[in-house]
Amino acid sequence: MSTTATTTRTAAPSWAVPHLETASVALTLSLTMALALLAYYFIGYDQGAVSVFGADTHVHEFVHDARHFLGFPCH
Repeated sequence: MSTTATTTRTAAPSWAVPHLETASVALTLSLTMALALLAYYFIGYDQGAVSVFGADTHVHEFVHDARHFLGFPCH
């Protein structure tokens, strides 16, 4: 007696996990944006008095020349 097995293929659902490349690009862009915003804060906005570290001006003094070179006023 011979039996034949039939295989059925189902299409992937539309809610399937996106390609790894797409997720990798999204993660890379998110991390790049977060680092860019952090750099912008420390170079362009951190003034010591409004610093996230309190009245400590070490970060301000460290990036002081870069602020002037990039056109940010600081005093």
